[in-house]
Amino acid sequence: MERTGIAVVGGGIAGVSIARELAATRDVVLLEAETEMPRHSTARSAATYVPGHGSGPFRTLITASGPRFAALSDDWGVPLLSPRPVLWLAHDDPGEAALAALLAERAGEPDAPQPLTGAEAAQRCPVLRDPRAAAWTAGSADADAIALHAGYLKDLRRRGGRVLRGAPVTAVVRDGDGWRIDAGEHRILAGEVVDAAGAWTDRVAALAGVPPIGLVPHRRTIAACPAPDPSAIRGLPMVVDPAERFYFKPEPDTVLVSPGDETPVEPGDARPEEIDVALALERVGEATTLGLRSVRTAWAGLRSFVADRGPVAGAWPDHPGFWFFAGHGGSGIESAPAFAALGAAVVTGAPVPGDVPLDRAVVSVTRLVRR
Repeated sequence: MERTGIAVVGGGIAGVSIARELAATRDVVLLEAETEMPRHSTARSAATYVPGHGSGPFRTLITASGPRFAALSDDWGVPLLSPRPVLWLAHDDPGEAALAALLAERAGEPDAPQPLTGAEAAQRCPVLRDPRAAAWTAGSADADAIALHAGYLKDLRRRGGRVLRGAPVTAVVRDGDGWRIDAGEHRILAGEVVDAAGAWTDRVAALAGVPPIGLVPHRRTIAACPAPDPSAIRGLPMVVDPAERFYFKPEPDTVLVSPGDETPVEPGDARPEEIDVALALERVGEATTLGLRSVRTAWAGLRSFVADRGPVAGAWPDHPGFWFFAGHGGSGIESAPAFAALGAAVVTGAPVPGDVPLDRAVVSVTRLVRR
């Protein structure tokens, strides 16, 4: 029987980030079902940092993560963010309506997208086909999700944390004031459990006899398409439909495209559907002159949301010592530095860091109780 203060379940960006924060003051063991890390959502993300993206709480966490990304980059000697603006494109009636709603909702926020005319959008992204209107987020960036994950793992170990791979959790049982956990060949006695298992979060809670938080995984498809003219995509921004029907992100000789799908699915090893790949090509083709015709490879990941699509960090009052750290949705990487710091403060009872201006009540589990 191995003993630890806190067992963190899940080795994606959620698990490694909060485990690293907790290991600064606590004895931590990280349990990951797979032998390869990262394997699922973290390894399959388009990996962007977009200030002003997501629900209100996530927008706060993303903004707070900016300086923390810079500090981590300096500490690890690895550039985690590479500047790339985002252009929010309205090319039809639904797009214009969604863009207007986005601009109205973000009005007054420091990272709000700046409106552009159709002509200005075409000037900044010449491959667009007849844009009507647009908006521009200048402070966005590509994020190196693999380097971020690796840095968190390295720091976790450096702080004395242990990482057990190939350790799927099959039992979580109350044992006095703590928890007895079966994880592969390992038996862990932990004072507390942090459930950071992504799409599997509610399944882990069920093993422990803890009520679910209503987390629903959604499949998101991405395809990598060879660019017919690589010179035409050089220096282009990432382009996002504000109605969330597609996005495309140019790489050196490839364009990543997505139909913006969010199909509810069971937790598992997500695979792309041919129809979703075809929709991505069709929608990007309607909005641009890129002329994408073939797909080099395609994959899918899972984005998991609770009902209000906000972040979750906390415990049910009747189940102390079992903490949820979940609901990262499509913002897990871009919000990781600040959200992990907030989550660790919730678990340990420490003050929320001053640079993360979000009350712990906003991310509480109890807000999810149906009224």
